[in-house]
Amino acid sequence: MHMYKLVADVVPRIIAADTLGDLTDTLGAVATQLGFAHFALSHHVDLARAGGRAIRLHNYPERWAAYYETNALGVTDPVHRASHVTSIGFRWSRIPELIPLTARDRQMLARGRDEGIGDGFTVPAHVPGEARGSCSFANPADREMTREHLPVAQLVGAFAFERARRLAAVRPFAVTPRAVLTDRQRDCVLWVARGKGDWETSRILGVSEETVACHIKHACERYDVNKRTLLMIRTLFDGTLTFGDIVQR
Repeated sequence: MHMYKLVADVVPRIIAADTLGDLTDTLGAVATQLGFAHFALSHHVDLARAGGRAIRLHNYPERWAAYYETNALGVTDPVHRASHVTSIGFRWSRIPELIPLTARDRQMLARGRDEGIGDGFTVPAHVPGEARGSCSFANPADREMTREHLPVAQLVGAFAFERARRLAAVRPFAVTPRAVLTDRQRDCVLWVARGKGDWETSRILGVSEETVACHIKHACERYDVNKRTLLMIRTLFDGTLTFGDIVQR
């Protein structure tokens, strides 16, 4: 019953935040209530290049935050990358199970521990058409997290990210206007994404090779890109195609 009371207390406070500053203060207080020293809510982008389009709220130590932003770690952060392959919150100790870690990844995590960011818990936030994001809660390396509070942290992270999006009043990095492919264009893009050339795709779909090339050309125009690789990325980004479509098991 304690957990339900905790949820009933903290989630309405997140929803009631009426500015990003208010949300930052509320998240800091809620993180403490859940047994964490720090939190960070952000889009997974290079913050310096994103300007005001990226959401970034945190109470990390100033020196670590400065190092993180100076080195544009929002894109390469292994915590962020691990959040891209799961739909639920995870402890950072599980990251090696989720993604392969490079020497640079391990160096970054070690640097974070030295700066007061040890183990943590991250809640992924995936909104089609937008840059991916997450809400993390963290402690120094010598401080244990309260495990029974992790389900509450999952809810808090999800509600907090959505509240931040609404308060920012923008859809950062969205494809605007949203491209819409015809069914046949999508079919052609799908088979190209699966590694088929125009001739192979034409044989599969029962159309001419020229027709396939034409459909791909028009799909590129709808997404305002001039390379097929970018076309594949955009269709994955906005949900027109999924990894499950492309990688058949």
